Amino acid sequence: MRAVVYRGINDLRLETVPVPRIGADELLVKVAVCGVCPTDIKKIHYGTVPPPRIFGHETAGTIVKIGGGKNGGASVPASRFRVGDRVALHHHVPCLKCHECRHASFAQCETYKRTGITAGFEPAGGGYAEYVRVMDFVLPGVVKIPARNSFEEGAMLEPVNTVLKAVKRLNLLRGDNVLVAGQGPIGLMFTKILQLRGVNVLATDLLESRLKLAKKFGAKWVGQASRLSLNEKKIKNEDRRDACPASLDAAIVAVPSDDAVAQALRLVRGGGQVLLFAHTKRASSFSLSARRTGGEGRGEVEAFNLDLSSICLDEKDLIGSYSSDFTLQAEVARLVFSRRLDVRPLITHRFPLEETSEAVHLASNPKPDSLKIVVAADVSPL
Repeated sequence: MRAVVYRGINDLRLETVPVPRIGADELLVKVAVCGVCPTDIKKIHYGTVPPPRIFGHETAGTIVKIGGGKNGGASVPASRFRVGDRVALHHHVPCLKCHECRHASFAQCETYKRTGITAGFEPAGGGYAEYVRVMDFVLPGVVKIPARNSFEEGAMLEPVNTVLKAVKRLNLLRGDNVLVAGQGPIGLMFTKILQLRGVNVLATDLLESRLKLAKKFGAKWVGQASRLSLNEKKIKNEDRRDACPASLDAAIVAVPSDDAVAQALRLVRGGGQVLLFAHTKRASSFSLSARRTGGEGRGEVEAFNLDLSSICLDEKDLIGSYSSDFTLQAEVARLVFSRRLDVRPLITHRFPLEETSEAVHLASNPKPDSLKIVVAADVSPL
């Protein structure tokens, strides 16, 4: 089969590799579509994991083979499926038994950190290939796609899951006012999910086109951001009698910008929360009073002042949220497949498997008209 193999930093190659062999209670899935995720982009650009690997974890496709059960019959998870089922995959599932799982910190579970889907080599998702092997321990996260919904909608379950998980970490009430910094695909999902929960959203971004889309996704107010800091004086209000409040109940930083974090801390009221969603690249060292200019890991170190009294005296929470929570899969599926959260307008560009490198390049260098990028496999028969 064809697969796009990561061979080193910024080195993706279309190669021929064996179709994965499946074991007992495992699935072989013919890939239909796979989304391009910033998490994989960081690994490709910065070489944070050793090659070779086949990336891609926002995957949907069709079951073409089911492995026999370990004790003669299929396990309960495997018996839910039939050859021909259209499914959305989920590559991380926790053990639900360890200390971290008992505290609902699923992404810190050692079982969760194992990747349960592969197209070959060290498991890394495998969606940039024609076929993937789905291991038995991640079957509880696999969801059937209803007949009326597309493979692309199925592939979007994983990123929507990460957003819903993050929203649930916030102590929000209906009528609260929340900043969402960044209106790319993830930021727009935050905006819509918050709006569905009765929250008033202030959406900010560098691009006017994304601010217009944020209004369609339910933002009550939109604000233009400069490249250095978010300009608090340029919040647009069509009705001046309903202006954006001076302080907010929470802020979600959906872009890897320290300036956005600093501005969010200023805007959030005492007792409010600031959630970091996009600061996922680890630094070699950490300091509360410094950051690098010129992009991630490059440039000079300059001051980044964090007034710790704002955390202590003002009781502001600075929290993070990372990855997905498979216990939310049923809720996520209802949200997406009902189209209460209609993810279809978020998908703007589709690339064939052989142009995966171009898809990754566009996703890491977005244009005014680009949002979610997907790779669609024109799969050869077995």
